[in-house]
Amino acid sequence: MRQEQDELGHVSNAPTRPGPGATAGVPLDLTDLYGSTAGTAEQGPPLDEKLRQAYFWITNHAIISPHYDVEFEDGPSRRFRFGDARAELVLPSGQSYSSYVLMPLLTFMVRGRCLMVGGPGRGKTASALLMGVLAGYTPREMRRAMQHGHPQLTVSDMFGTPLPRDLVEADRLADVDVAWRGWLGMRVKIVDEYNRIPTRTQSALLTVLADGYVESFDQVYETGRSAWYLTANDDSGGGTYQVIDALRDRIDVVVPALPFNNRFLSALVSRAERGLRPEEAVPESIVFTEREHDRLHRAVLDVPIPRPVLRRLEFFAGQLEFLERGGRQFEYRTKDTARLAGVDPHLVQQTDSGRDALIDVGTQTTAGLSVRSLQSLIAYSKAMAYFRGDAEVGLDHLRAVLPYVLLQKLPMDPDSPVFDQQRAEELRLDRVSWLRTMFDTTCRQYDAAGLDHDDPVGHELAQFDRGLDGTPEHEVRSRLHRIEDLLEQMSAQRKLYGHLYDDALALKYLHQRYTNYLAWLRWSG
Repeated sequence: MRQEQDELGHVSNAPTRPGPGATAGVPLDLTDLYGSTAGTAEQGPPLDEKLRQAYFWITNHAIISPHYDVEFEDGPSRRFRFGDARAELVLPSGQSYSSYVLMPLLTFMVRGRCLMVGGPGRGKTASALLMGVLAGYTPREMRRAMQHGHPQLTVSDMFGTPLPRDLVEADRLADVDVAWRGWLGMRVKIVDEYNRIPTRTQSALLTVLADGYVESFDQVYETGRSAWYLTANDDSGGGTYQVIDALRDRIDVVVPALPFNNRFLSALVSRAERGLRPEEAVPESIVFTEREHDRLHRAVLDVPIPRPVLRRLEFFAGQLEFLERGGRQFEYRTKDTARLAGVDPHLVQQTDSGRDALIDVGTQTTAGLSVRSLQSLIAYSKAMAYFRGDAEVGLDHLRAVLPYVLLQKLPMDPDSPVFDQQRAEELRLDRVSWLRTMFDTTCRQYDAAGLDHDDPVGHELAQFDRGLDGTPEHEVRSRLHRIEDLLEQMSAQRKLYGHLYDDALALKYLHQRYTNYLAWLRWSG
């Protein structure tokens, strides 16, 4: 048994991603430069290498998930088609990953909020438990700190209770001390079956999850930034209670549990016969100290996003919210306007016969992206680049995380004509592939329009971002004329699509800023 435990706890010294690549670094602090009286800095591989070691240890020894659904290519990849449906299997030419292990690990990096969805017995809770062990907690500590959703769970049960003596003797609420639950201060928090929590307790959980504090009897407990892991057997309305929309919106990424591959049953049997629990044998070399976790979070935020990648995200997101007949004033022609009026955006889209529904990806969804969704996309794209040891975010990093970030944030319109095409009906069920296909479509449209080299609206925005100080009146007037000329050219096009709608509003914004600046120039003489 001792030998088996040692084998389980072994981490290979071989590099997990050999080859050229930027080893993710972080700015040095005073402790790095001059040392610390508390001890020396952590020794070991760079943090990105340590993350990959943790990933491969989990996939090879802890979670039996032989799926590589997050695919990367370093050249041509072999493809095979099977069955009557011509199902395509891809052999990626680059190092690829299992979303079921990767997305929780990226959440650990960005201290985000991850929801794992799937049937009972798929390893959701075990995956979350491993993330806590990677943060330096013992399995016992994580099991005791795990919150289990059930219909009788109250706010006091979850967060803490006031001391009975203070309730009797205190003259005011500020004098009441609250015995806070210990899990609130942990860097990894787990809520099991969160859709079985009563609505009132969900509202209290929302404050902790979104704002990092909990309030009770005029006492406030600051929980700090944490990595959150929530589980649910069914996130499509199942469970004892319907999850409130605000709580669902705070979740950064959703990862569906993948089914067990029965060809690996022998590994499951071997583990059961030996009585091994992977969380009890996590190698010390892949455990992150609190300081390492802080450095990791800072390093992820420092990963840059090149302008061409950001522009493709802008182009994609710009096509989703626009609803041409959603209002009269130009600014209100959105799906939000229809929804606030109590009208299904799909019904409004049906009256629009001018644009090609097979080209316009906005017809495939009944909502656009919130600012929170875009922030999550950026954070997880940076984490993906850092995890692979790359110096900046690439389009492949964004493409890899986008479906999981938007899985429950972007509602599908299943009645869109796009899904009536041959082989497209599968996308009604496979929403991960639907989101990735939609993003690929907009990237092809972006490339076909040549917007990397011919983006006049982008040129105007870049010129404005350089500042207005010292800009003379004749130059301001020249820019105003250029903006009006651009709007004239755009209005001459017979069809209005979402990305053009965003461009038109951006030009109106610039026109108003220049108009105000011109008025100030006249006033100042």
